[in-house]
Amino acid sequence: MSDVECSFDDASCLSPQSPGSPSPTRKQNKETTFTINCVTFPYADAVPEQQLLKPSEWSYCDYFWADKKDPQGNSTISGFEILLQKQLKGKQMQKEMAEFIRERIKIEEEYAKNLSKLSQNSLASLEEGTLGEAWSQLKKSLADEAEVHLKFSSKLQAEVEKPLLNFRENFKKDMKKYDHHIADLRKQLVSRYAAVEKARKALTERQKDLEMKTQQLEIKLSNKTEEEIKKARRKSTQAGDDLMRCVDLYNQAQSKWFEEMVTTSLELERLEVERVEMIRQHLCQYTQLRHETDMFNQSTVEPVDQLLQKVDPAKDRELWVKEHKTGDIRPVDMEI
Repeated sequence: MSDVECSFDDASCLSPQSPGSPSPTRKQNKETTFTINCVTFPYADAVPEQQLLKPSEWSYCDYFWADKKDPQGNSTISGFEILLQKQLKGKQMQKEMAEFIRERIKIEEEYAKNLSKLSQNSLASLEEGTLGEAWSQLKKSLADEAEVHLKFSSKLQAEVEKPLLNFRENFKKDMKKYDHHIADLRKQLVSRYAAVEKARKALTERQKDLEMKTQQLEIKLSNKTEEEIKKARRKSTQAGDDLMRCVDLYNQAQSKWFEEMVTTSLELERLEVERVEMIRQHLCQYTQLRHETDMFNQSTVEPVDQLLQKVDPAKDRELWVKEHKTGDIRPVDMEI
């Protein structure tokens, strides 16, 4: 940035000024507008109340026009930069959510692996009868449940984790484009403001020179000719015209910046709505898959419940006795 440009932290831009002429019109402008960081704002009590561009919507395009003190230091941060930070933070939160789901998938995979291993355990494999059948079914249900959790983890990866990771892969590059575009417009505005101040200073000097020469002629302290007075007046008029031209260019630059701020902030607003809705939909998909997993898990234990209802100690005794009996002739007394 050149020396004549007004930086966002330049104290000269923080004082109430406006790009009007130093005439009575200038005084009026000074009362109705003030300039902060080279952006001109109206005094609240000097102009009719501005209507919001999107009333009752808390839209980005209505609330981020001024710059804000950076809490980390003495510099300032523009309203647009705050909007960009919101977008980048949202992208980071989206990434962290995907990482969270990845950890959930790992837990499911490990759980399924342990269930499958446990289903093959030989403990109590010698249990017999209806209870033995129920026990065997319970062990089999672990293998079925392991399969359910493996499918759950696979669907989580395909339907939740990957969409979260892949959503807007070029997001940061797009944000940089917006940032550079608005920053360039702001730099142009700063440059135009510097030109206004330079032209204002030049006009003041020309007016002082004209006033001094006129006074000297009136009190006959100088032999300045009428032609020299006219020359000074022409230079003063030219300086006034230059100031008006610079003010017009400044206003054009500020209008362009304003229009692009509105358009881009609305686009960022749309992107944020889209991001939140996308995440909501995929988290809803997570809960739906979770409900399905619970339902499938329930189906794996239903056969166990059915066989447990059929466990009959008398039946088991009958089956065991038939298989292992040694004889049904009972001992009798010995005869002499």
